[in-house]
Amino acid sequence: MQVVFQRVRSAQCLVDEEVVGEIRRGLVIFVGVEENDREETMKTASEKILGLRMFDDDEGRMNLDLIDVEGDLLVIPNFTLCSDGSSGRRPSFGSAASPDRAERLYERLLDHFRERTDGVQSGRFGAHMEVTVENDGPVTLVRSYE
Repeated sequence: MQVVFQRVRSAQCLVDEEVVGEIRRGLVIFVGVEENDREETMKTASEKILGLRMFDDDEGRMNLDLIDVEGDLLVIPNFTLCSDGSSGRRPSFGSAASPDRAERLYERLLDHFRERTDGVQSGRFGAHMEVTVENDGPVTLVRSYE
């Protein structure tokens, strides 16, 4: 699984001009599910993501996680994170999971987040989404989970 995290002051996801997800302070997470990902991947990733210390403490050091700051989470499915652009000019998406499998695992990831915290919002799988992000920092991390 490929993931991009952004610490935000606020974020919103629109589908066909309808707000499907909106948060205040927290994290926006773009998720690309790969063919080799499993249920265990989603559980492990959710625990690690919620434990990432991406928020400032009173001394301005990134020592607090999403739970510590009672932040929100906006999770956006994004298969393009599974791209390989190393040859040619058009990226290959060969490592991306099939849409049915990816959607099932994406939903499990959301379930794992919702078991641990309130304030979890999501984009819409398979839809064309418009995501507006007000970065805080900016603080952006890129991670792979297997």
